[in-house]
Amino acid sequence: MKGFINLIKPKGMSSAYAVGAVKYKFKVPCGHMGTLDPMAEGVLPVGVGQASRLFQYLLDKEKTYIAKFVFGHTTDTLDVTGQVTESTGAVPTKAQLQTALKEFVGEIEQIPPKYSAKCIDGKRGYQLARKGVEFELAPKKVTILSAELLSQTDEKEFEFKFVVKGGTYIRSLARDIAYKCGTLGTMSALTRSSCGIFSLENGVTVEQFKAEENAEKFLIAPEKTLNFPRLSLTEKQAMKILNGVFENYGIADGIYSVYNEEEFWGVGTAQDGVLKINTYVR
Repeated sequence: MKGFINLIKPKGMSSAYAVGAVKYKFKVPCGHMGTLDPMAEGVLPVGVGQASRLFQYLLDKEKTYIAKFVFGHTTDTLDVTGQVTESTGAVPTKAQLQTALKEFVGEIEQIPPKYSAKCIDGKRGYQLARKGVEFELAPKKVTILSAELLSQTDEKEFEFKFVVKGGTYIRSLARDIAYKCGTLGTMSALTRSSCGIFSLENGVTVEQFKAEENAEKFLIAPEKTLNFPRLSLTEKQAMKILNGVFENYGIADGIYSVYNEEEFWGVGTAQDGVLKINTYVR
């Protein structure tokens, strides 16, 4: 059994628990792409069986988030689950926010939250932060494709829509956008509405998945998550490659979704006419 389940994780549930529901149902190894914090909800793609090997090709896909930021204070976690560390009371105007957002579109440098899964000397950031250990995280380059102010949802709270590439921390955007406006901010809500081909519209809630006896119907075929050119091998070619015999078939250089005739095999790379399978999903 292999494929992807597009789980819709609810607020208050850990990503690990959500993935555990798929493992329990299918009795095969599973992994997830892009952890959602317990306070967040939305799309959580889960790789079932060998399909998890394809995550490396999906990590840089576009992701869409709907986020709420509350202004006037900040917390140690950069979201409302943390302890308030500083307050100002200052709330930006819509015009200030719209001006600030323009500076966050494109490739930018972003400092990850200390309460994150980033590694520092072999330890996770959140592990060190919970113990009160002082440390600094280096800025990293991330890509923001679009940033939009949707509405003001409360006296001090605004709702935003961000389309980003993988590795972007929305909590850090709350901090940095507030700083550009001369105040403090923290994330109060987060929904991931899409991640590549996975969206809220084609997902299944954890409870729906657990309750369905024929849960296999929710499986998305591995090859449907990729957009590489299709390359179909003959049975003879496939067997040679499988046995480590690499011949020049005149294939143009590039990355391909590779098929043994009609069976999807995985992802391969062609160089100088020779094809090698980088990732088998069989």
